[in-house]
Amino acid sequence: MRRSAPTLALRLAVAGITGITAVTGLTACTAPDTEPPPAPAGLTAQAGSATSVHVMWDAAADRDGVTGYQVLEAGRLVRELPAEKTMVDITGLAPQTGYAFTVRAKDAAGNLSDPGPAARVTTPAAGAEDRTAPTSPAATTARATGPRSARVTWTAATDDTGVTAYDVYQGGVRIHTAGPGESATALDNLRPDTVYTFTVRARDGADNSSPDGPAVDVTTPPASGDGPGTAPAEFAATASPGAVTLTWTAPDTGDPTTEYELYVNGLPTTVIQFGAGAVPSGRAEHRLTVAEPTGTVWAVKLRARLPDGNWGSFSAERRLTLVA
Repeated sequence: MRRSAPTLALRLAVAGITGITAVTGLTACTAPDTEPPPAPAGLTAQAGSATSVHVMWDAAADRDGVTGYQVLEAGRLVRELPAEKTMVDITGLAPQTGYAFTVRAKDAAGNLSDPGPAARVTTPAAGAEDRTAPTSPAATTARATGPRSARVTWTAATDDTGVTAYDVYQGGVRIHTAGPGESATALDNLRPDTVYTFTVRARDGADNSSPDGPAVDVTTPPASGDGPGTAPAEFAATASPGAVTLTWTAPDTGDPTTEYELYVNGLPTTVIQFGAGAVPSGRAEHRLTVAEPTGTVWAVKLRARLPDGNWGSFSAERRLTLVA
């Protein structure tokens, strides 16, 4: 019978050498990734004008390892997007024409999902030159429907040629488009314990957009087991000559909140601290002296330092124009 050679670890032990970890030099073989991610769900297509269509779909789950999406029309690739983008406007289309859009997900190994069911849409007829924007939706309401979802409703707008779509914005970024006959929509993929500020704009067939309708805040509840909310509530920002006044209600964290971090236009700008004996109970207020020119637009939000040393969730974001 043929004897197998002793292992390196055994030879070391026989030689009386201990305390050394033997390295066999063997490398585990990893099979190549050939499994495609699942097809994107929730695909919709909405005509925004006679020559454009807004295509949206649900974000892939983290476990799927999706790195990007491909948007196709009648099987022809028309747009590629990174994983964080789940909507796109397809422009340069023909009026009064039917289109069928599909979306495929792509992973890091280049595997492509099946396209899934197509979203079909027909662009409206092109009208005469139209430079008149629709009116703003007169009222907007919203409520959280769970830690990661909300429902936004609005009143109908009017337009001389007819409203073709309603666009929902959050923090100045369009996140959803609804059809002309809709007055509400469900928003998913939100974050727990987060304040969102939504506005709605109406759009007509010439892609004229109305001004924002009234802004509405929604605070999603913490996820199960996360404890109470940590975002400053009822945040307001008011500009006056040479100054900005901020007011808010401190989050209920169990201890007085003495420190807040202020963001201006998406960047951390300063830390607001309240010394011993000056910590406000109830509403807090802080006044900033500003030197920026009149007409400068600020988008401001803040978050509290929690008792464990971490920063909590952000307040709603407020936009204001500085005055001299």
